[in-house]
Amino acid sequence: MTIQTFDVAVVGGGLLGKTSALALAQSGLNVALLATRTPPLPAGHGFDSRVYAFSSSSQALLEKLRIWPALDPARLTPVYDMRVFGDTLAQLHFSAFQAAVPQLASIVESGLVERALDSALQFQPQVTWIAQRAQGLEVDDQAALLTLDNGAQLAVQLVVGADGAHSWVRSQTEAKLKQRDYAQVGVVANFRAALPHGETAYQWFHDGEIIALLPLPDQHVSLVWSAHTEHAQALLALDPAQLAAQVEQAVGQRLGALECVTPARGFPLLLQEVDRLIAPRVALVGDAAHAMHPLAGQGMNLGMRDVASLAEILSRRESFRDVGDRVLLRRYERSRRADIQMLLLTTDGLQRLFAAPGAVVRGLRNTGMSLLAARPWLKRWLITHALG
Repeated sequence: MTIQTFDVAVVGGGLLGKTSALALAQSGLNVALLATRTPPLPAGHGFDSRVYAFSSSSQALLEKLRIWPALDPARLTPVYDMRVFGDTLAQLHFSAFQAAVPQLASIVESGLVERALDSALQFQPQVTWIAQRAQGLEVDDQAALLTLDNGAQLAVQLVVGADGAHSWVRSQTEAKLKQRDYAQVGVVANFRAALPHGETAYQWFHDGEIIALLPLPDQHVSLVWSAHTEHAQALLALDPAQLAAQVEQAVGQRLGALECVTPARGFPLLLQEVDRLIAPRVALVGDAAHAMHPLAGQGMNLGMRDVASLAEILSRRESFRDVGDRVLLRRYERSRRADIQMLLLTTDGLQRLFAAPGAVVRGLRNTGMSLLAARPWLKRWLITHALG
């Protein structure tokens, strides 16, 4: 059987895998995208359960790839304000106006972006979409050899692992995985609210759980309820009307009556970090390299910055280096390490702080929120960093 050759093989067909393939192809590389094809969601369907709060850096990458202009503007929602409530009267208000930025984030449905990526990849001659799974990886000084389920083989200079938290690519390397199970499940669903959300994102910390409502078009909101596993299972077992009533009660009817418009889904919450982002002729991006608690809504943005950094470093490589050169991979790892570590440390620290029981800890965290609320310069710094 003939061995096919490519510059890069991207393993993983989620949003980050497709973005990686398109970004690398637009920088002039021949890319194989190894991913099963999923039937596209029909245009005009209801809101996806899974949405992301894209930062300005993520939006900039999608604009560079000509994906952002292809998104239906009627399905995009800017976030101009964010209100965070502690477990007493303490609260924080983050404002795009006060921070002198256009917006804090854009709320976008995952399926909306994936449909635009699918269309772009279909017409990108530098990308070959191979609907097979990799089952073997051999690496030497000259190339990486991938063996697929059907027995076909690909010789590539670089393998990009964009295959999620349970990454097969990562398992083929010697990377050591640090993991913490939060014993929580993220419950997601969408609702129509009786009251306007005013392009405001809301977040409540209560009894170690975190409830977020993100604005969607036409007075809809997206729920992300980080609940203890047993409680999450109970929430997922409720019918739509019962779930809406539970959410209304938990948020003090902040947006009035809620009507559940999508089935609830749940996903386990973990902290994961690898001790290295690279291996010989391998680079990891997104959840294959790091996974975090969703309390800051930054997981996808962190992965997007991985992709942007890798694509830029490979596009600016010296002419005598191939794209799997260890020097280039080390540049990628150095460029990402500080950003990843700071965000993982911050989100994990906040989760621990708000999950800790006791009146003393409760008093400390709510005092901290009050102190932060009184320091506009610090809030502006936090917003600037979150924007990427």
